[in-house]
Amino acid sequence: MGIKGDGEEGLWHRSVQGQGDAFGVLYDLHRDRVFRHAYRLCGNHHDAEDVMAASFLELWRRRKQVRIVDGSILPWLLVTTTNMARNRARAALRYRRLLNSLPRSQEASDSAADPYRRYQNQLDQDLAAALRKLTAEDLHLVTLVVFEDHTIAAAAAVLDLTPAAAKSRMHRARQRLRAALEGHTSAKPPTAPTPVLEGERP
Repeated sequence: MGIKGDGEEGLWHRSVQGQGDAFGVLYDLHRDRVFRHAYRLCGNHHDAEDVMAASFLELWRRRKQVRIVDGSILPWLLVTTTNMARNRARAALRYRRLLNSLPRSQEASDSAADPYRRYQNQLDQDLAAALRKLTAEDLHLVTLVVFEDHTIAAAAAVLDLTPAAAKSRMHRARQRLRAALEGHTSAKPPTAPTPVLEGERP
């Protein structure tokens, strides 16, 4: 079963009625975008996988309350993913404080040995840190409008805002995100090694 013959809204109604194959089609349809959003918020693949799984579980658990916008469950799902990531970040902070209080041995990793991977990892973490500076509602707006290309009107419908209020909040959210990124970006691109030319070897 695919989405073409049924439509996403139809698939969702069938899912609510208990048809697991319809829910599976919706999962396949949206999992990549949900994962990308979770990764954007978490800054690493492991946490993003967990957040994605929790978001789809919450989608099913709260299926009676899901709001369809422009014929899609994705806006609601992305808002849920944001909430899941924020909850996980708070829990992770508590664990990190505990771990930092314990003695640690020196660890070697592939990412530490690869300056380009380390640079990309740092950029991912900087973006995640900057996004965590936003309020929940501002983060929802940025997610739907900036990252997922939904209209202001669609985002407003998901978040119970008027389009005018959403537009005003979006403007302020962009400014806050820009300021947060400027305050968090610490990664510098690695310097490529200078090539040794023929005849220059000692």
